[in-house]
Amino acid sequence: MTMPGSSPAASPGAAAAAYTVRDPKAPPVLPGTVHDVDLPIIEKDMTVATGAVVHVWTFGGEVPGPVIRVHLGDTVRIHLTNQTQMSHSIDFHASQTAMDHQMVEIPVGGTFTYTFQADYAGVWMYHCGTAPALLHIANGMFGMVIVEPKGGLSKVDDEFAFVQSEWYLGKPGQTVDYAKANSTAPAPDYVVFNGIANQYKDNPIPVKTGGRVRVFVLDAGPNEDSSFHVVGTIFDTVVKEGIVLAKGNAGGWGSQAVDLSPAQGAIIEFSPAENGMYPFVTHAFNFVTHGAIGVFKASAGS
Repeated sequence: MTMPGSSPAASPGAAAAAYTVRDPKAPPVLPGTVHDVDLPIIEKDMTVATGAVVHVWTFGGEVPGPVIRVHLGDTVRIHLTNQTQMSHSIDFHASQTAMDHQMVEIPVGGTFTYTFQADYAGVWMYHCGTAPALLHIANGMFGMVIVEPKGGLSKVDDEFAFVQSEWYLGKPGQTVDYAKANSTAPAPDYVVFNGIANQYKDNPIPVKTGGRVRVFVLDAGPNEDSSFHVVGTIFDTVVKEGIVLAKGNAGGWGSQAVDLSPAQGAIIEFSPAENGMYPFVTHAFNFVTHGAIGVFKASAGS
């Protein structure tokens, strides 16, 4: 099978460790109604594509940061420790708080606890807000929060979490190129799902033929839109920024792609009808050729 846009983007050619595949499965809802989450701020080298290494800034040692999944009305306490060489902060879009209250600078070696109540359901972004926020987000400081509605979500066969983002490569092993990212006509070297170019094309994700698949998707940007599409399927359920397309609606409506601007999220559901390969992409195909592609592999035994 020929994958859409399968030509890889050019890499800087530096010696690089093999990338570590990010587990695409969505985590379960945290137990209880009050959650204490440790989120150390860590610098590290990360292979973001074959042959490409970035010295990233992270929440929890990962890019994207860990997915945090709670119920509507829960209280979330995020315990941050700055283990890097510069100040950082955090902004949870799932929270309601004045910028000068909790989005404070955490100095080198400092700690801070950010507390919020999950007042609204949805797929939300969190990110570093330290100026220039563009640089901190572009260098890896972002993640997803899932807030389930009252009563929770229905049971499905498989759940996945994908964060689309961009890499603007600087020198091998260094941080991203801020001038590239800050351009009014940005040209990312890679556009990726869950931090690494092509990782789910190289390592297809098994799903059950005829089963229910739920995808939590977030466009973290920092600059480019997403048009999330799964080849060979139709989305029968979409919740995008609180707007609902419900399965079995009276008009028989479905969705072929979900458009997301940076910092927007959605919940998508579909059922693969046949055994075989179902590529998922952003339908801006210039970005597919730069890493924004993965594959669901459907079979009766998955």
